[in-house]
Amino acid sequence: MSEASGPPTRTPLRIEPNDNLGELEGYHSPQVDVEVRLNTNESPYAPPAEWIGDVVAELERIDFHRYPDRHAVELRSALAELHGVTIDQVFCANGSNEVLQTLFLTYGGPGRRAAVFEPTYAMHGQIGHLTSTSVVVGERGADFLLDLTEVKRVVDAASPSLTFVCSPNNPTGRAEPRPVVDEVLDLVVSRAQGLVVVDEAYGQFSSWTALDLVADDRPLVVTRTYSKTWSMAGARLGYLVGPAEVVAALQQRVLPYHLDALKQRAGLAALRYSSQMEARVEALVAERERLARALHELPLETWPSDANFLLFRPIGRRGDEVWQALVDRSILVRNCGSWPRLEDCLRVTVGTPDEDDRFLATLTEVLA
Repeated sequence: MSEASGPPTRTPLRIEPNDNLGELEGYHSPQVDVEVRLNTNESPYAPPAEWIGDVVAELERIDFHRYPDRHAVELRSALAELHGVTIDQVFCANGSNEVLQTLFLTYGGPGRRAAVFEPTYAMHGQIGHLTSTSVVVGERGADFLLDLTEVKRVVDAASPSLTFVCSPNNPTGRAEPRPVVDEVLDLVVSRAQGLVVVDEAYGQFSSWTALDLVADDRPLVVTRTYSKTWSMAGARLGYLVGPAEVVAALQQRVLPYHLDALKQRAGLAALRYSSQMEARVEALVAERERLARALHELPLETWPSDANFLLFRPIGRRGDEVWQALVDRSILVRNCGSWPRLEDCLRVTVGTPDEDDRFLATLTEVLA
């Protein structure tokens, strides 16, 4: 074939992917080349240097020609000790998203329903659609906290097998009060015979945790991630704490050897640095409050946060315009305008004091 004739014409494949996504697009956050990145709720700090040294040392001890521990016994045992539960109450996976996916594969599927309350974390509904689970949507209250009357309506109407409580909620930031979570659990137990999933991706930043509610006779699970406070977003490691019966069911459905050996060792090593993690949480909470006070002084509508981010809406300006103006000045925040009821809203991750100072100065300039 001569060069002039060009590449051969390819015949399109005749097999089509299934249509369970409908009009949904894949979940993503724009990755723009900027100097200050405050859009994905990562930790602004790298892991401790000592932890990195531990992980490098582990590389030499891993038998890479052998499969990893299928049940991640050491890691699960350490997490069980951390949270005061038993190993059979801990399930680990590749990020909290795989934990959520395994929950859907186990308790969702065709003919079953999952309840979410918008606005909330988009992946709950996304994974529901991917697993052919019907997603029933309820509305949060005006303050973006759960409205128990609405929860009761949804549970009565749909009898969901999975009811999601994102606390602190993403992207609005508020944690649900414990009495509310207790009431949601009571509603689900008495009316739906389903499972309550408390997503605590940002739980360490909150003043309380639903981990204290976990028991083998209670249909409640709590999901956590290493991505935020442990500074391990690049490792993709998450876990669940819940009844042993639930964990056993998840273990049956997850793919074999899904958690690689290096990830297990890295997660185990991180737990040796709990005190450093707790110190970082305290520092980020203090920085969050400083950032919140500064935003309150600008022409913005703002909301309280129990997470490591803050939601705000420019007054008298379009959110898209403000977002683009920040990007033009090399500052990236999250544009939440496509979320239900969050038109023109933006979300900023709590960064280092220097990053936050530059964000505030730039935002002040843009709004002026």
